[in-house]
Amino acid sequence: MPQLNARPEPVEIDFRRAAVVVVDMQNGFASKGGMLDIAGADISGAPAVVKSIGRVMTAARRAGIPIVYLQVGYKPDLSNSGGPESPNWHKELALRLMNSRPELKGTLLIEGTWDFAIVDELSPQPGDLVIVKTRYSGFARTELDAELRARGIRYLLFTGIATNVCVESTLRDAFFLDYWPILIADAAMAAGSRAMHDATVFNVESYFGWTVGTEELVGVLGAGHAL
Repeated sequence: MPQLNARPEPVEIDFRRAAVVVVDMQNGFASKGGMLDIAGADISGAPAVVKSIGRVMTAARRAGIPIVYLQVGYKPDLSNSGGPESPNWHKELALRLMNSRPELKGTLLIEGTWDFAIVDELSPQPGDLVIVKTRYSGFARTELDAELRARGIRYLLFTGIATNVCVESTLRDAFFLDYWPILIADAAMAAGSRAMHDATVFNVESYFGWTVGTEELVGVLGAGHAL
């Protein structure tokens, strides 16, 4: 199998059984006026992340590697949020903001809104798998595991926002389910300081998988080491 020059050591990947996972690249996380921006988070790094993910997706599509989008979103009546008896109601940022600021009700990560939509630069294409989720992990309360197994996928290349929340949560669950998780470190961004991103990189390299850069992955795919 082809090998990626990953950290903490090189890892072999069967690209015929791989998928790129794009986590929450929505206006709410990556665009001015979106949820993270409203919350006061620094999203100045988002354009670079969008660019890196775009490069990864282009190389993956050319190599015949499927793209899986994870998209967090709630129904307008919040019936799938868990409600006040769920910790999700009290800790998930969009729900907290909408519950504390009446003028935001119905606007943050609500299905059908601008905040919920994938950023224009990374819009899904026909044939891409889009999974809507209501918890940090893309495996929680979704059909993601079943869809991946039906396609014979075992290797997951992770990108997205936020490295330290939804990306790491999904990546950890992937590890627990015996997928091979590889984080494309420069195609992800934390909700918070660079130290938060680096902490996830440390966790992945030490306990849950491997990390690699966009240049390395695109180079391997461009050399024809995929399907």
